[in-house]
Amino acid sequence: MSRFVDTHCHLDAPEFGSEMPRIRARARDAGVTLCVIPAVAVFNFAAVRELAHLQDDAYALGIHPLCTGEARDEDLALLDEELGRRRDDPRLVAVGEIGLDYFVAGLDPVKQERFFHTQLQLARKHGLPVIIHVRRSVDKVLMHLRKVAPGQGWQGIAHAFNGSEQQAQACIDLGLKLGFGGAVTFERALQLRRLAATLPLDAIVMETDAPDIQPHWLYRTQAQREAGEPQGRNEPGELPRIAEVVAGLRGIDGAALAEATTRNAAAALPRLASLIGLSADRPRPA
Repeated sequence: MSRFVDTHCHLDAPEFGSEMPRIRARARDAGVTLCVIPAVAVFNFAAVRELAHLQDDAYALGIHPLCTGEARDEDLALLDEELGRRRDDPRLVAVGEIGLDYFVAGLDPVKQERFFHTQLQLARKHGLPVIIHVRRSVDKVLMHLRKVAPGQGWQGIAHAFNGSEQQAQACIDLGLKLGFGGAVTFERALQLRRLAATLPLDAIVMETDAPDIQPHWLYRTQAQREAGEPQGRNEPGELPRIAEVVAGLRGIDGAALAEATTRNAAAALPRLASLIGLSADRPRPA
């Protein structure tokens, strides 16, 4: 069976609730070897860490742009402290989910940028890659990456990438991998599918963003929802089927895509390399 890494999966989301262990088991049975669970705010730092250790997965710590409205400046100091406290935890693989979102109305762009910039500085301070939210914000994200580390590269992932070919190449030139998930399964996503088909294979990683960004077979339109059909819930176990779509677009075997994207995930988030090979009976950190 092919092995996959879901590089972005919110397993701590309330939508999963008590079903989470069964959902993770289904994903493992489908070939999803490891999930990366990003934090979104200070309140779930402990939850993602504990879940990653419980499920033999990995986690990232950061403040999501959609959470910056409620975030306090002290939260950045708490993030700095927690990154230092967990510096030797092999399951802490990145600073994330951080970034900018210019799609959702009502967010303060100045505060978003300040939080993003500071978190990029913390990533450099603690020697960690980044997992970046780039919704309608790729150019500004690139600007901050270049400001924080002028003339230097980055390791990490541009999550749920949906920019232009030129923006994709700029991210790649800075060292980032690009995350592809359920959105690529929609036939109307022409630009995204072109990117998935034509970008260098070593630039791509796979993700679900579960429980969000449903693939087309789980998505229900507003009319369907109004008619009583429930919206499908995305799960990490959907990743191999999503990957088959990407493999088809590229004209390659699904196993080849699995091998390449797993290797790419470890290149983007280097601590993953050893995690994939860790034995199940190792002692767990306190």
